[in-house]
Amino acid sequence: MNKQASNIKEKYTVSFTTLGCKVNQFESEAMTELLEQEGFVVVPHGEISDIYIINTCAVTKESERKSRQFINKAKRMNPEAVVVAVGCSVQLNGENLSKETDVDIIIGTKHKSNIGKLIKERLKDIKFESQVEEFCGREDFEELKISTVHDKTRANIKIQDGCSQFCSYCIIPYVRGPIRSRSHDYILDEISKVASNGYKEIVLNGIHISSYGKDFHQQDALIKLIEDINEIKGIERIRLGSLEPKLITEDFVKRYSSLDKTCDHFHLSLQSGSESVLKRMNRKYTADEYKNNVDLIRKYLPDAGITTDIIVGFPGETDDEFNETIEFVKAIKFSRIHVFKYSVREGTKAAEMKNQVDEAIKSQRSRTLIDLADSFSRDFMKKFEGKTIPVLVETEKKENIFEGYTTNYLKVLLKSDINIKNKIVNARIKCVKNDYLWGE
Repeated sequence: MNKQASNIKEKYTVSFTTLGCKVNQFESEAMTELLEQEGFVVVPHGEISDIYIINTCAVTKESERKSRQFINKAKRMNPEAVVVAVGCSVQLNGENLSKETDVDIIIGTKHKSNIGKLIKERLKDIKFESQVEEFCGREDFEELKISTVHDKTRANIKIQDGCSQFCSYCIIPYVRGPIRSRSHDYILDEISKVASNGYKEIVLNGIHISSYGKDFHQQDALIKLIEDINEIKGIERIRLGSLEPKLITEDFVKRYSSLDKTCDHFHLSLQSGSESVLKRMNRKYTADEYKNNVDLIRKYLPDAGITTDIIVGFPGETDDEFNETIEFVKAIKFSRIHVFKYSVREGTKAAEMKNQVDEAIKSQRSRTLIDLADSFSRDFMKKFEGKTIPVLVETEKKENIFEGYTTNYLKVLLKSDINIKNKIVNARIKCVKNDYLWGE
């Protein structure tokens, strides 16, 4: 786009495409607010726009492929548009993206707060803009915040960035940098603003929220933060994002369960139920430690939903090691499992390991585990048939049929003649059908 300043439009439209995790979703919401404050008009994803922003992901090769696909699709939708790529895939591979796609501006995982300035400069001339900066040993938390969330009832709140775990399969520590925590007071201030706009549930997210406060050298920083959020008027539910099993101690669960707004849902990353695979993955716990932590949760919160991630086909994974994971899943009885086939990420230790598993074996193991996970998920849901449980209603799926979530993260469909969106209602569960609890 080559426009003279005199021809600059008064209002430019912007469309966001967000790939990947809840942190990316939060950052897209924050960038939306920044751009609206600077006079841009944000339109829904998929609409013809003057500016396209693709918030990219680099967790797998497939997510990187999709990132490139959306960049090229944006230029096809409007050849005159300014296309902006931000995020993890840019941080990892920005130079190649700029050479191999028609992207106009690239921004890594830092400097997202500059997005409005960079777009305005780009609209005035043809200069290519790039802000991809390497991480140093210590970084400050980049303050991005939201006061409202577009078309949602749950607000994702980013409390932390970066990861220092260096699991052997994961590229994220390299593209997100070292751990850095957001100020306790800034978080409380943002949640107070979100609550004043009518949001009843907040989800605390980050790249590795179990590390929250460690860079401040604060003990119990995360549970202290949760205890203070529990006092904020208007917030009725506090939910946690993905957690490391090591965070779960008796003191943490006891304090967490004593609060009246915390959700009995824990997403504890497992990745494998095999001790030898966990060791090759450079995970910082054993299968026995993981099980003990789940037992602690269920001691204080017996109806807790325990969800997890599991990777199948990690380099060198034998049939016996996979069967160890199967037996472990049977022992835990997760309420939901996200199954991933191992994806090689260049630059990680696992990419250099011998005995890479054949894709056909990965697919077979994935299907086996998904089938098992589905059976346990259904068993967990059936425990609530005939019970009355609170549901936060989020959307109207179709006329008079509403969808919401329980505190332990089960999806519920409810029939109502009145609008119950963004309300917490008591629902009597009648049956389980098609991955939903059906209630009235």
